[in-house]
Amino acid sequence: MSKVNNSKSWIKRHVKDPFVIQSQKDGYRSRAAYKLIEIDKKYHIIKTGTTAVDLGAAPGGWSQVLSKKIGATGKVIAVDLLEMPPIGNIDFIQGDFSEKKILQDIENKLKSTELDLVISDMAPNISGIKMVDQQKAIYLNELALEFAKNHLKQNGFFLVKSFVGVNFDEFLAELKISFKKVFKIKPDSSRSRSSEIFLLAHELK
Repeated sequence: MSKVNNSKSWIKRHVKDPFVIQSQKDGYRSRAAYKLIEIDKKYHIIKTGTTAVDLGAAPGGWSQVLSKKIGATGKVIAVDLLEMPPIGNIDFIQGDFSEKKILQDIENKLKSTELDLVISDMAPNISGIKMVDQQKAIYLNELALEFAKNHLKQNGFFLVKSFVGVNFDEFLAELKISFKKVFKIKPDSSRSRSSEIFLLAHELK
């Protein structure tokens, strides 16, 4: 099948996707919002007053969920390479999280505040070479994990989107070394044909 036909097929499936339709009704910027909603409903990772960092935030679906739940006493710093229209209660930084300057910008805003929650929906630009893309995805996972280990409270949560494939088991093992509890989650709103999986880690060792 040609790239054009592939693209047309994806668009057709996307438009008919029930979570896409629901997100439009509910005012969420992306269907990804329901992944976080589902995970939070089961594991209660977002509370009133939560202080969080949202990595790979654009277009803002997860930040919208956070904004609704954290209340006036909560604080969220969202980061993405792409531009993201403003959201109430969300402090947005546009830039590449892998660059030291952006990391410094985040830390300057935190002012030594320890976080209740770090969430990462970061994904690399896809090259089409499966092994290369997988390695890039795991690299972003590792960057997010390092940040979480340095800034989370001891009883904080770290939620990261990953992909099953090369180096996934090694990254999962790394999470288990760093946290007391680690859960593998495939939300209902995650497309069944996708290799994406969400890893939730709780309580730093």
